[in-house]
This record gives sequence, structure tokens and C-alpha cells, in this order.
Amino acid sequence: MLGWNRQSVQLGLDERRTGIVCVDNYQARGRHKSIEILPNLESDIRSLVDAKAQTDPKFQSTFLYARISARAVREALLGEKGYDQSELPSRQTLGTILNGLGYRLKKHKKPSP
Repeated sequence: MLGWNRQSVQLGLDERRTGIVCVDNYQARGRHKSIEILPNLESDIRSLVDAKAQTDPKFQSTFLYARISARAVREALLGEKGYDQSELPSRQTLGTILNGLGYRLKKHKKPSP
């Protein structure tokens, strides 16, 4: 009626009978962030992107504009930093990480003649 299964009810009855609260480690569930799984990933991305980043020319924001794409960052991590293809996050996730680090990916404009 309440949507509980038998295991939950039995766990609650056992906790009430013994007085011991069972901890289920709820925080360990789910998928962890890429930066938590690979602790050196953030510093490696910064070392690659800092050389190719520039500030906003009008100084209207505090973000750095990266003149490198997320795909190029992923390829550089594979080639230069020695990461494995299977352990590295996808291109879209790397773009999200770059945004979280304060970099904005901006499309390059062709110079006008």
C-alpha cells in the first residue's frame, strides 16, 4: 500500500527490535564524476588549455575563452598525457568540465577582408 518492499519492512522491524540503526551507504550509489575518478584530470586539462586561452577582449566577463575545442583537448589528453581511451570521458563531458573550470568554448570567426 505504501510502496515499500518486504526487505524495507523487515529492515525497519529489525532496527526497532534491536535498537541498532542500519546504515546503507546511500552516498556511494550512482555514477561518480569524472574528476573524482581521475584526480589528475583537472590539472592536466588546465595545463593544456591555459596556453591557448585568452581573456574577454571587452573585459565584460571573468571567463577565459579557450581557442581549443573539447575534441582537441580529448585528443591531446590521449596523446600527450597518456590517458586510455576507455577511462577518459566523452567530448561533451570534457566540454562541461571546461565550462566548470571557467573556460568558455567559442567558435572561431573567420577574419573579414
